Amino acid sequence: MIEPKPATQAIIVDEVLPHAPETIWKALTSSELIARWIMELSGFAPVEGTRFTFKTTPAGAWDGTIRCQVLEVVPNECLAYSWKGGDDGNAGYGSRLDTVVTWTLTRAANGTRVRLVHSGFELPRNEVAFTNMGRGWKSILPRLGDVAGEDD
Repeated sequence: MIEPKPATQAIIVDEVLPHAPETIWKALTSSELIARWIMELSGFAPVEGTRFTFKTTPAGAWDGTIRCQVLEVVPNECLAYSWKGGDDGNAGYGSRLDTVVTWTLTRAANGTRVRLVHSGFELPRNEVAFTNMGRGWKSILPRLGDVAGEDD
């Protein structure tokens, strides 16, 4: 398990989705499905060490590219990857970000407990990202469930 960096903040979203862990895992690890519930990505594979990117709205000196690397893969249980972006010259949106996203899946009586921990936000520098992504992840988890449920 990847632990949050000291002196940083983490976003934690913990929900039970009405699908088996294997179904959620497929939506978490298929590039085609990931693009439907979060955003377009390039180069992803659920293999430790794999580097991949997400593309979002650019800001100032930042081109909008989120650079990621798969850190941990335990099929149907845990997926963790680094999440880096921004630029040192930006304040607010697009400031330098060096974080880790960890997904943990646990079988529950009525589906799967999905725990997302996005750790490493340095405040106040990452205040805007922490606030925006805190709201964003809360809306993304239900979309993950919707996409996963299409196979049920």
